[in-house]
Amino acid sequence: MAYEAGALEETLAAAAGGDVDLLAELRASYVESVRRQIDLLERARCDGNWHMAAMRLKGLAASFHSAPLLALAMDALDTAPGDPAVVRRLKAYIAEFSLT
Repeated sequence: MAYEAGALEETLAAAAGGDVDLLAELRASYVESVRRQIDLLERARCDGNWHMAAMRLKGLAASFHSAPLLALAMDALDTAPGDPAVVRRLKAYIAEFSLT
């Protein structure tokens, strides 16, 4: 799933209130949080750990109004723990977001 600007960018911009440095910090925090959960998904060795990381991604998506991340989190919740395809799509999403 490709990253698309939209509600996430608007949410970050509104939270930053025109402060460019704060906007950069918020974006970096979002990226770090998503990457941390992706790492936990990759390292999950049981259903519970996989489910917890996927739910945290879902929470991040809801907090930041990111429909693409929400869809990916739902995919993770709907697949078998350890599904490498979901992890690859999440990594592609956050890599593309990081470039914008």
